[in-house]
Amino acid sequence: QVHLVESGGGLVQAGGSLRLSCEDSGRTFSSLGMGWFRQAPGKEREFVAAVSWSGGATDYADSVKGRFRLSRGDAKNTVDLQMNSLKPEDTAVYYCAAVDGSYVYTEIYEYDYWGQGTRVTVSS
Repeated sequence: QVHLVESGGGLVQAGGSLRLSCEDSGRTFSSLGMGWFRQAPGKEREFVAAVSWSGGATDYADSVKGRFRLSRGDAKNTVDLQMNSLKPEDTAVYYCAAVDGSYVYTEIYEYDYWGQGTRVTVSS
C-alpha cells in the first residue's frame, strides 16, 4: 500500500529557498513515477515537477524551470524538491503524488496516490 508523507513546507521570504521531501512509507517495491503538484488559494491544482522511477528523467512546469530541482533517493521511495529563488506566486499547498509506472507523468489524472499536502508561503 502506497502511503505518501510530505515534509518541509513553511514560510520564507521572496528569493529564499525551501526543500520539500516526500516518502512512500508503504514501500510497495513496485515501480512508481512520482511528482509534485500545487494548489494556490482559489486556483486549480497544477503540475510542478515529476521524476521517473529510475530517477533518470524529470520534467518541470515552465513557471519553475531553472528554480526548482526534483531528485530521487537511491532507495527510490523518496523524492526531494529543492525550491530556490522563491516568488510570492509560488505560495500554495504542495502535494506529492505517485503513479504505478516507470515514466515521467505530468497530468493529475495519471496519478493514483496523493499525500496530504504541505503548505508553502512566500512573503514579498
